[in-house]
Amino acid sequence: MKESMNAKLELFVANTQRLKGKFIWRSSQLKQLAALLYATENRVLDYNAIQESLERIKRSTGAFSAFRGNSAISVSALLSLTENKEDQLSNTLAVYDMMKSSKFWSSDYLVVAAYQIAAGTTSENYQQTVNRAKAFYDGMKSKHRFITGQNDYIYAAMLGLSNIDITIGLARIEQLYTAFKPEFRSGDGVQALAQILVLSGEVEGVEARVFAIRDEFRKRGLRLDRENTIASLGVLSLLPVKYDKIVNDVEEAYRLLRTQKGFGSWSVAKQELLLLSAALVASDYLDDQDPTILSSLSTSITNIVIAQQTTIAAAAAASAAAAASSSSSS
Repeated sequence: MKESMNAKLELFVANTQRLKGKFIWRSSQLKQLAALLYATENRVLDYNAIQESLERIKRSTGAFSAFRGNSAISVSALLSLTENKEDQLSNTLAVYDMMKSSKFWSSDYLVVAAYQIAAGTTSENYQQTVNRAKAFYDGMKSKHRFITGQNDYIYAAMLGLSNIDITIGLARIEQLYTAFKPEFRSGDGVQALAQILVLSGEVEGVEARVFAIRDEFRKRGLRLDRENTIASLGVLSLLPVKYDKIVNDVEEAYRLLRTQKGFGSWSVAKQELLLLSAALVASDYLDDQDPTILSSLSTSITNIVIAQQTTIAAAAAASAAAAASSSSSS
């Protein structure tokens, strides 16, 4: 394993430990995500800065605002990593209102999508970007009504920020979906995978590369082709590295993290740990690249992981609520 990659893994573990006992009402997945956001920036986690950003959000929103939901820690971490925190939050709230006016539904996903747009373009382009995001979302919804939902808001925002022609982009998403769907069980995950690949432009042979990486993981008893991790296959397939090397590094990262305190099988599920490992490996490889070459992937990786982790956290919260309800009624 590269020295830089090992250092990034160690930083992630240390950042996670810095949140031990903090934000006690928040899920472990969301705290790990905050630690990851700092690690991908090669930064030591600053709990006080995150807490200050969280208080800033509370002062700017109502008690029942979606900004105080599952996305709160993620957005607080992102804000804490920016210079103009007040302006960034104000712009995010403005974009959020624009998106709601465009008939996006209020949710944790919409909060993150609004943050993406506010951070990804200038104020004069907000409305146009929101309109593009809605056009991409509605286009996907028209093709796949039952699998296109609020968890696609983040991907729609990324597409809205791109310079991809809407008609061409939607056609390419459908083409990739059709190619991948027979090979994967999850329709929702396949749509996310297709969106990631479209965001990164035309890459020759990418479909075959996705399958090769998937098969290599399977040989090692690791499955990255589950619903909440399929998009990671797309990220890894776009890295300018031999696929067996990529899989080796993700496996090494996974094995190393599993030995660390707080990352045992009772604390972190296998798919979650694979997702985190893949994100850290991809981040490290992108650090070595000319940012002008892979800027879209570099910008997208954080948003992709946020989308996946938010989905996992939301599912965990729903499961916990169902269990509590069942217990109280028995």
